[in-house]
Amino acid sequence: MKPRDLSLTRRHSLAVLWAYGSVRAQGTYPSRPITLIVPFGAGGIADLTARAVAKEMSVSLRQPIVIDNRPSAGAIVGATAVAHAAPDGHTVLLLSNANAVSAGLFRKLPFDVQRDFAPVTTIGFFDLALFVGRDSPWRSVKEMIAQAKAKPGQLTFGTIASGSTQHLAAELFKSMAQVDVVVVPYKSTPAVVTALRAGEVNLAIEILGPMLPQLDGGAVRALAVTSDRRFAGLPDVPTVRESGLPGYTAASWNALAAPARTPAPVIQRLHDAAHEALALPSVRGQLQALGVRAQGGSPDELRRLLASEIQRWSRVIESARIERQ
Repeated sequence: MKPRDLSLTRRHSLAVLWAYGSVRAQGTYPSRPITLIVPFGAGGIADLTARAVAKEMSVSLRQPIVIDNRPSAGAIVGATAVAHAAPDGHTVLLLSNANAVSAGLFRKLPFDVQRDFAPVTTIGFFDLALFVGRDSPWRSVKEMIAQAKAKPGQLTFGTIASGSTQHLAAELFKSMAQVDVVVVPYKSTPAVVTALRAGEVNLAIEILGPMLPQLDGGAVRALAVTSDRRFAGLPDVPTVRESGLPGYTAASWNALAAPARTPAPVIQRLHDAAHEALALPSVRGQLQALGVRAQGGSPDELRRLLASEIQRWSRVIESARIERQ
């Protein structure tokens, strides 16, 4: 046999072995319970979203999915655990826009969010919204921008902690609307709500889900949502784009990712199970009640989303001169 023929034979044999191993991995996976690490506290939007989807995924995968909450600044602790886990699909991360923000907010991370994770799928997107108190004179974003320009430096926007998605969404709004307002960060959503209702701030930018009870009770009003489409649960509330600031979008999202080098058939199995769960009316209804729009996608779409979000929020952090941690 000629050397070239021998080389071709070896390559063919390796390809056959790889294909056999992949099929075998797909056939036996999962072989034990799966741990889904959620880098946020129990009871929040991310946690409830993960639990709703994981419950139905476990039916398809025929193994329990155990939620492991590991809250920390920038979602770093949970992401580190998954980055260092065995790449066998039995440890999965609830990836989110917090990981994209962390890439620009922290000088050094114990992982590379684009290199050390294998994207699986997005599972949901959720809006932020611009809220005013019940007695606010503003009825639209246009009115608010007009007053902000008439009174530079006098209006206040409340958000949660500096470097959060809400805070960066406020900074992006300031930049795009070209208004001089003071962004006041609070420790928690309840603190933001209290400040807004008491008139300590003129406007709040917060995730829609936890604010729905305040809207239902009439304590606050939503001027606009921040994504590129209206929220199905509030069809009469326009987007910021529709309300006087074309091009503005700021939405949060949750997704699933596994450690890098997880076999492709395992990624596909997780992907398919997640999409089966997201197609269920019961799951979509649970997520909508949380202010979340169920939406899956391919691993490549998630990879592109993560890269674009890292670039986008890094620019906002730099423009707002937020000190890197």
